[in-house]
Amino acid sequence: MNNSMYQTEWNLKQLLESENDDVIEKKLNEIRKAADSFISKWETNTEYLSDQNKLLEALIDYENWANAHGSSGNVGYYFSLKSALDENDPIIKAKLNKITDFATKVENDMQFFEMRIAKIKEELQKTFLESKSLLPYKHFLKKLFDESKYLLSEPEEKILNLKATSSYSSWVKMTSEFLAKEEAYVLDEKTKKKVKKNYSELASQISSTNKEVRKDSAKAFNKIQSKYADIAEHEINSILQDKKVDDELRKIDRPDKGRHISDDISSEVVDVMIKSVSDNFQISKDYYKLKAKLFSQKKLEYYDRNVPYGNTAKEYSFEEAVQLIQEVFKNLDSDFLNIFNDLLSNGNIDVYPKKGKTHGAFCTHNSIKQPTYVLLNHTNKLNDVLTIAHEIGHAINNELIRKNQNGLNFETPLSTAEVASTFMEDFVIEELLKSCDDETKLSLMMMKLGDDVGTIFRQIAAYKFEQELHFEFRQKGYLTKEEIGNIFSKHMKSYMGDYVKKMKGSENWWVYWSHIRSFFYVYSYASGLLISKSLQNKVKKDKKIISDVKVFLSAGVSKAPEDIFKALGIDISQEDFWNNGIEEVRTLLTETEALAKKLKKI
Repeated sequence: MNNSMYQTEWNLKQLLESENDDVIEKKLNEIRKAADSFISKWETNTEYLSDQNKLLEALIDYENWANAHGSSGNVGYYFSLKSALDENDPIIKAKLNKITDFATKVENDMQFFEMRIAKIKEELQKTFLESKSLLPYKHFLKKLFDESKYLLSEPEEKILNLKATSSYSSWVKMTSEFLAKEEAYVLDEKTKKKVKKNYSELASQISSTNKEVRKDSAKAFNKIQSKYADIAEHEINSILQDKKVDDELRKIDRPDKGRHISDDISSEVVDVMIKSVSDNFQISKDYYKLKAKLFSQKKLEYYDRNVPYGNTAKEYSFEEAVQLIQEVFKNLDSDFLNIFNDLLSNGNIDVYPKKGKTHGAFCTHNSIKQPTYVLLNHTNKLNDVLTIAHEIGHAINNELIRKNQNGLNFETPLSTAEVASTFMEDFVIEELLKSCDDETKLSLMMMKLGDDVGTIFRQIAAYKFEQELHFEFRQKGYLTKEEIGNIFSKHMKSYMGDYVKKMKGSENWWVYWSHIRSFFYVYSYASGLLISKSLQNKVKKDKKIISDVKVFLSAGVSKAPEDIFKALGIDISQEDFWNNGIEEVRTLLTETEALAKKLKKI
């Protein structure tokens, strides 16, 4: 399996040559020394808060510190990646925990800088934002100034950071760890015999192509959710109360506003997007209606929602997947292809599953001076091809920002983080569809529809569930597990409609959702995919538009997403923009229904 023409394991020596304790200690001392140097220069010197030349000097120093060291440098990045390759190694865990504690201390010591800039007097803020010399840092400053309205004093902010563990993260970790320890005897997908499965294996089997396996796994899953519903009830109420207290202290007037502020997007834009998707829930309802017909059922069982339809069993070796994606990137833009090839040749992609390696896939980056890494678990499935395209999309986004921005703008706002990944993924699906027979094409189109429905409509239903959850808690002061379950079921039905049965126990599926514990970030899946679809539509009509796509992907956080789009002649505050992306899903649904009829499947 590993006899590949490409490097298929991470080359982490780009970050750290040795794991020797003396080497690690030396690196951490360098990081601490760099932080102390910055602190000694600027903590007591407040000239930069009133003099734009001094502010420029301080920002350059700050950027240089972030680029060269940050809070944990190459050593922290190295061990976070090593941990992903072997989650069970106690030595790596211990080292990573120590480095994380070290990094938290550095971050706390450095936080004065941004907090003080944020509190610069309003009359000076305008002057600094109009300064030509400060132009490279304009949006960095603007974002700090905007956030300052909701910041408390430095001591108060430190208190909030310190109490976050006991009031938030320990509660969430407790529920997560209880669930992770659970096991159940269920039918095995391969042997069809009852075997013990851990929690993640159980969750995975709910999408099995074997109905009895799905049903058995879903029953066991429901039992576990029910077992921990009382605990999760107390946990959720505690973190909802903690969030309420934080919002009141910061004078944030709606529960989701803090998320929008940190994501650099206006609440008005998010509201327009939420309304556009909600008004079109009929699309997702019609998708489930079609799926029920294809499965020859009057209604889908709750656990049948995500089971794949048809046959997508064709296998793609990693080399075959790479060649297909290279062809797509070549047709889109040579920069996309070159970035992909560099990642392949430099050891920045870890390809195959290994014992202890984290499941799933991700693309990660840290500072502008450190390489991007992609983790895969390639098993030759068709979906693995799309996973590569998706994660490399993130990597391309990173590398375009790296080429065009400074270190303080080297990031993507959450609101648009999924644009590049879904853009590349959808073009790869189009390429796959070109060479398929009609049966496989129908399976692929249903798979794509399922992804679109899950990413857009389901996530907006989840967002609205969160909104009502916070609203009801703030009205009542406490919510029982039954009340939470009723709110959850109501919003799930809102996008699924009448063609999915409500399974006894499914009202407790909020128990395991990590999304609702991270507060209001799920909208970003929908916003990213809808923006991506709008851009895809433009590129299909005119290939030259790819230059606009690259401008957007290169911007990082140098401007707010709304302003980047305005410069390209696009207004994302209008429903029409979001409806254009939604129409792409509607068109795919119509074409899929037509193909199903042609094949006499419905």
